[in-house]
Amino acid sequence: MSFAVEELPDVIRIMVLLNLSKGHRIQKATLKRRIDKVCVSLACVNMSELEKALKEMANEGLIKDQDGTVQLTEQGLRLGKEWESLLLKKEPILEIVAGLVDGSITGIVVILSAFIAGLAGNPLPSSFTIFAAFLTLSAVAITNFSSFLLGGITEDLADIMTLQNLMNYSLSDIPDKGERDKSLLLVKRLFTVLDKEIHRSNLFSAIICGTTTFLAGSIPIVTYIAVLPPYNTILSLAIVAAIVGIFLVRYRSKKTRVHWKITLAETLAIVAIATIASLILGGFA
Repeated sequence: MSFAVEELPDVIRIMVLLNLSKGHRIQKATLKRRIDKVCVSLACVNMSELEKALKEMANEGLIKDQDGTVQLTEQGLRLGKEWESLLLKKEPILEIVAGLVDGSITGIVVILSAFIAGLAGNPLPSSFTIFAAFLTLSAVAITNFSSFLLGGITEDLADIMTLQNLMNYSLSDIPDKGERDKSLLLVKRLFTVLDKEIHRSNLFSAIICGTTTFLAGSIPIVTYIAVLPPYNTILSLAIVAAIVGIFLVRYRSKKTRVHWKITLAETLAIVAIATIASLILGGFA
């Protein structure tokens, strides 16, 4: 399937991919009703147009068409996931990375600050340590939540509007006026639905980011508070190293398809610089 959206069947195929991206086998009549629902009960796509699009997808190896039911092939599933990620923004990659990084850095700063204060002969009261640590971590988690919710919605909607304009520009070259109007209407209705889905997706992503931030920071901090010295510092920093060195690096390496050694060096450098800067700035505060 071509990425370019130039004809009505291209728009229909995108909707088919989005509807079948879960991998389920569904009846053609059910698929037709789902497309009609996007059109808000307007008959913008008839059965013959759907059948034409499905036939093209079957010839391209994207779907299996048997006994009036359709299902995506392995290749179709991969392509459907790509369109789902592009249009619905359902994969919170940046949010998970930001949550793990910010939570880990906050945890390191809190642990090292408490450790340095102890070496200087100024141990903080346990209750005050707990309160200050979790107040700092909660502030970072809430900030991440609000930033990714508002910033994510704004950015994603701007991207979607750009993509819609590009599709409209491409579809406006269709010679047949009836097909052109039908294609533009279908794209307009599709992006109206996507607008609502993006708001839900960004709320989910923001929750993931805030929760990931809090968990990545709270686990080593709780360990530092609960375990007796000097094992608390060693164990808590080991947990941070595991979060950064295993979970974060593995996740980034998988998503970027870059060798883990390169990702590890890059990640450690960024975390180290951010941690040192935070400790220096905290020392002057």
